[in-house]
Amino acid sequence: MKEFLDSLDKAFENKTRLGIMSALVVNDCLDFKALKELLGTTDGNLASHLKSLEKSKYVVYEKDFLDRKPNTTYYATELGREAFKKHLHAIEQLLKKL
Repeated sequence: MKEFLDSLDKAFENKTRLGIMSALVVNDCLDFKALKELLGTTDGNLASHLKSLEKSKYVVYEKDFLDRKPNTTYYATELGREAFKKHLHAIEQLLKKL
C-alpha cells in the first residue's frame, strides 16, 4: 500500500488543481474564463492554483488578444499529463486494496 501512496502527487491533492488537470487532460486547451466557470472558483483562487501547476511544469499558457481583450489559454504539458495519469492510477490501485 505504501508504494501506491508514494505514487500520489502532492500537486493534485487540492480539488481545484485536480479539477484543472482533469479539464485540461480531456480538452486540448481551455482559457481562463472557461476554467473559472467550469470549476466555479474566483479569479484569484484559480490564478494561484494555475501558478502552482505552472511551477511544477504541468501546465503552460499562451497569452493573446481576442477582440482586443487579453485572453490566456492553458494547456497540460506532456509531463503534466503523465504525472496526472500516474496519480489517477495510484488512486485506482488504492481503491482496489480497500
